Amino acid sequence: MEIKNPVGWFEIYVDDMDRAQKFYENILQVQLEILTDPTEDSEEKIMMRSFPSDMQQYGASGALVYMDGFKAGGNSTLVYFSCEDCSVEEARIEAAGGKVFKTKMSIGEYGFISLGRDTEGNMFGLHSLK
Repeated sequence: MEIKNPVGWFEIYVDDMDRAQKFYENILQVQLEILTDPTEDSEEKIMMRSFPSDMQQYGASGALVYMDGFKAGGNSTLVYFSCEDCSVEEARIEAAGGKVFKTKMSIGEYGFISLGRDTEGNMFGLHSLK
């Protein structure tokens, strides 16, 4: 049996797409792209902004999502963004309108993590090997 990575996609639900997009673009220094509504005939308003990705590389990509009736924050899923050194991205969190929850800390042989809250109240992680 072939072993596969358990995560194939992630979505971070937001209440204010422009605010959330600006936050993640500032923290990660990337440009998010508009994704069209995958349901096409949806009566609900859905907006999506995808994180840049290379489908041939290790890991999963995902998107920020605004959907009528689905509030941001208060969820129990934690997404970790890969970084060269998570202290660099951590240093951008508060200036971008978020809050640092846990500063860079060692997780032993697995590297280092930082935890933050975005402008929508979602907790997220940053992970690096140095």
